[in-house]
Amino acid sequence: MRVLLVEDDGMIGESVRTALRQSGDAVDWVRSGAAADGTLATERFDLVLLDLGLPQRDGLDVLRALRARGDATPVIVLTARDALASRVAGLDAGADDYIVKPFELDELLARMRAVTRRHAGRAEPAIEVQGVVLHPTTRQVTRHGTPVALSSREYAVLEALMLRPGAILSRAQLENRLYGWGEELESNAISVYVHQLRRKLGEGFIHTVRGIGYYVGAPKAGA
Repeated sequence: MRVLLVEDDGMIGESVRTALRQSGDAVDWVRSGAAADGTLATERFDLVLLDLGLPQRDGLDVLRALRARGDATPVIVLTARDALASRVAGLDAGADDYIVKPFELDELLARMRAVTRRHAGRAEPAIEVQGVVLHPTTRQVTRHGTPVALSSREYAVLEALMLRPGAILSRAQLENRLYGWGEELESNAISVYVHQLRRKLGEGFIHTVRGIGYYVGAPKAGA
């Protein structure tokens, strides 16, 4: 998924960005409230990790402005503010979760999975399409019960498609799931990953709509 990390502490930001990229997520990182505001007003993300003590504009104000625009993007607050009143204020402002620093990266990843699962309206963490089962909690994939080994970016492409079965996703939409700002974009990367996934999951699992994009499952009406 594509994540916006809003964090002014360089050490924390770098460790979180590295962990998320190793998990196959695309991460864009900004270090001020003003930069977060501008970015969220013009770009779409699957999840926001938001510090509160930011320069130029407080993170709580960023969150309130996001919700005032009717933007329902999931937000997890990451902050050193551990007082009960601060936690209540963050959740009341529209945060989906609130994590106090310092935190373990494994717990952050687990909470991210839980928040995105709730946002998608899925109580059951596993996703199944035509005999292929994807487990976001463990990032394991099986085909008719047999484990399938995937690279982190193969998994990211597959997850994007399986989260919206029948919906056609363009090459640009899939690239957004793989690459953050400053990462080198390979022109044929999506074609390569789709080819590798077809080899592992069966040629007929991922469908191509020439000039438009890719989908799994039955196409939606009008797609």
